[in-house]
Amino acid sequence: MRGFLAGTLLGLTLAVLPQVARAQSTVYRVYVANESSDLINRVAFTPGEGAVVEKEIAVGVMPGDNDGAHGLSVSPDGRYWYVTIAHGTPYGYVWKFRAGPDTLVARTRLGLFPATMGITPDGQFMLTANFNLHGDMVPSDISVVYTPEMVEITKVRTCLMPHGSRVRPDGVKQYSACMHSDQLVEIDVGTFEVTGRFGVAPGHERPMAAHGEMEGHGGMGDRVCSPTWVEPGLGTRANLVVYVACNRNQEILEVDTERWEVSRRLATGKGPYNLEVTGDGGRLLATLKGEQAVAVFDLESGREIGRVATSRPVTHGVVASPDGRYAFVTNESVGSVRGTLDVIDLETLEVVATVELGHQSGGIDFWPGPPAPGGVR
Repeated sequence: MRGFLAGTLLGLTLAVLPQVARAQSTVYRVYVANESSDLINRVAFTPGEGAVVEKEIAVGVMPGDNDGAHGLSVSPDGRYWYVTIAHGTPYGYVWKFRAGPDTLVARTRLGLFPATMGITPDGQFMLTANFNLHGDMVPSDISVVYTPEMVEITKVRTCLMPHGSRVRPDGVKQYSACMHSDQLVEIDVGTFEVTGRFGVAPGHERPMAAHGEMEGHGGMGDRVCSPTWVEPGLGTRANLVVYVACNRNQEILEVDTERWEVSRRLATGKGPYNLEVTGDGGRLLATLKGEQAVAVFDLESGREIGRVATSRPVTHGVVASPDGRYAFVTNESVGSVRGTLDVIDLETLEVVATVELGHQSGGIDFWPGPPAPGGVR
């Protein structure tokens, strides 16, 4: 009898263990904006099991046209997520949702074609680049939004086609790239004034007057940077450097923001577009829009340590999990073919999961998930 009971208990234990292991598996979640579908996908990835679309959220108000869900950012505390509705009539908006239930909290009108967003570490302010694809090429601006009330408190005029808005870890400065001015622009978050301007035209990289020329380096030959993204350093490089993706010149510039000089150049493939530094500051990830790939750099040595092919063309956005184990990459795809999300294992540098999303998958951010019982994550 005793042997029978022992065998039965062992059998039950072996049957239950896989279920317990699955229940304890880490689940990673991201939100993705699909610009040509006006849909947001919430995707859950479980290592060893794959990625699934957990939820689909419709955005936009123009039934006869795409509103253009472009940039997406999750608040630092994970309670909210924001999406820029780029196209507008003519002005765009930013929408605020409560993460988890994914219910709309507020909508705020911004400028012409609002694109990427940078949020201060305390979550109080959002700085959104108004990319401005409308009409003549004229200097555009950064919208500053007070997020608790979702009120635009000012616009800061910067340059032609600002993009890649990011706030550095200490929350003191915000940076953006000027695609058609070939500039890096710094804004002081305390005063909301431009406090630095750096020219990134190849061979002519130099500091510029903060309140000087907004239209950039004209007449300097055919070589241009055409910067699409600015990513602040983390770890030992936090608040000291930013990384600028030179989309046309196939390189990433590491810019020392204290000395205002290029400290390193990282050669890339075609069309570096979005950038992400892992949480420990050790690696830099760059989507290569023209190569259907992601380049991975070791920031200690400055070497590219791997290039990972993605599942579909026009590779766009990238975000790393906070533990630095996985990268989540969006691919817009072409024509009527739907976009995808790829999950890359940053230890093996291999794609370990792919899931099909909406059309023109682009903006992406990581969501830490719902709070645990008692309100602790």
